[in-house]
Amino acid sequence: MSASGSAYADLLGLVAFGELLAFERMAGDARLAPDLRRRAALNEMAAAEIVNYRRLADRLGALGVPPEEAMAPYVGPLQAYHDSTEPRDWAEVVTKAYVGDAITDDFVREIADALEEPDRALVLDVLHDSRYADFAAEEIRVVVADDPRVAGRLSMWARRLVGEALSQAGRVAAERGALTALIARDGRVDVPGLFGRLTTAHTARMVAVGLNN
Repeated sequence: MSASGSAYADLLGLVAFGELLAFERMAGDARLAPDLRRRAALNEMAAAEIVNYRRLADRLGALGVPPEEAMAPYVGPLQAYHDSTEPRDWAEVVTKAYVGDAITDDFVREIADALEEPDRALVLDVLHDSRYADFAAEEIRVVVADDPRVAGRLSMWARRLVGEALSQAGRVAAERGALTALIARDGRVDVPGLFGRLTTAHTARMVAVGLNN
């Protein structure tokens, strides 16, 4: 496989494992939903994640890369992030979905811009579905409206999520040379610039749901 092909497989493996973990997490988090409507909604979204995983796995297969091999390097950092940010209640579930998942998606979009078709379109299409983020944002607004004091706790939780996400993103960028090459702009790797853009987007999301950055 060419160097560019290896980089593409690296990114597809990262996104595929992210989708697989999202399926597992959503299905598990559904038990914390306060009612059956929300529980059903979360399980429906989990089903969509496994469909996305299958699309990515099929593309990896078409490239001659076993999906499990492409995903293997990301098991450590992604699992570490989720293990260290286990939600305690429904409010933390939806905040993690809204904040943590979004900053991870932003990181992947930055890299995906360097892909050629059809891989670029596939990655962006998998990330495009905003139903979960929209659902989570509305749930945060409801929680804060019901008890404004919760906003402080959720703001602190969001800061922890972002810190953990950026830490693991940095680990991935440092350990995966092929991905680092895709992040490069004008022949150089502008990691501070990348993280600055991620932080700016995060701040805007926090404001949109009434949380403090």
